[in-house]
Amino acid sequence: MSPLFEIRDQVVIVTGATGVLAGTAADYLLEQGCRVVYLGRTQKKLDEAVARAGENADRVLAIPCDVLKESDLEDVKATVLEKWGKIDVLINGAGGNQPGATIGPDKNFFDLNLEDYSTVLDLNLKGTVLPSMVFGKSMTDQKSGCIVNFSSMAADRVITRVLGYSNAKASIDNFTRWLAVEMAHKFGEGIRVNAIAPGFFIADQNRRLLTNEDGSYTDRGQSVINATPFKRFGEAAEVCGTLHYLLGDASKFVTGTVIPVDGGFSCFSGV
Repeated sequence: MSPLFEIRDQVVIVTGATGVLAGTAADYLLEQGCRVVYLGRTQKKLDEAVARAGENADRVLAIPCDVLKESDLEDVKATVLEKWGKIDVLINGAGGNQPGATIGPDKNFFDLNLEDYSTVLDLNLKGTVLPSMVFGKSMTDQKSGCIVNFSSMAADRVITRVLGYSNAKASIDNFTRWLAVEMAHKFGEGIRVNAIAPGFFIADQNRRLLTNEDGSYTDRGQSVINATPFKRFGEAAEVCGTLHYLLGDASKFVTGTVIPVDGGFSCFSGV
């Protein structure tokens, strides 16, 4: 493998690692020789990640963690530094949505549940900022590191209904650029901050919204396909190539970017 793409032995922390996209990314990085810390809130799914690792289990830590609790994150940091002595990469994959933060087809903006809205903002935005503060401090101490955030097509395009999630992910884009500049100005070129903006992928939280029980598309699912030049949904593994690029020296001069992985959704006018 070219040295530009060599990422073996990097210590990678993945939040939301029990989810589809972040979990697939964590599994991929383990296969590439990284030492991977799976963080999630569900012990059963963390145990499944260890089981999937098989003979690579010695390069896995699977730790229950709430990304909104600083004490949890500090405990993780202490455990990782004691075991492996460094933190090279943070992938902020934790996120999600709440029913009350969306606008259903039979509702409008004035029906928004502000409690659910705040929950979504906290999970997606604060749940990215706080891990970046805790684990990013180790990167500044060692003067090297890479942070990759998960954005969304909802950040830059108006996607109906998902107000809270859209607002939160738009903030992720801004935070990515802001933190990239802050790290470069205060701590030098060794720490890079970028984001990946996935298009539409099928996961448990959106499956019923996009597909029927027989596998056909719902009206909303068909609308997404119509707006995606590749005419299909993404597959989770298709995020991994872009992620690999961002973690290696191939992207050594890249920071503050938000890279779409979307089958052309973000560039298509619909005409």
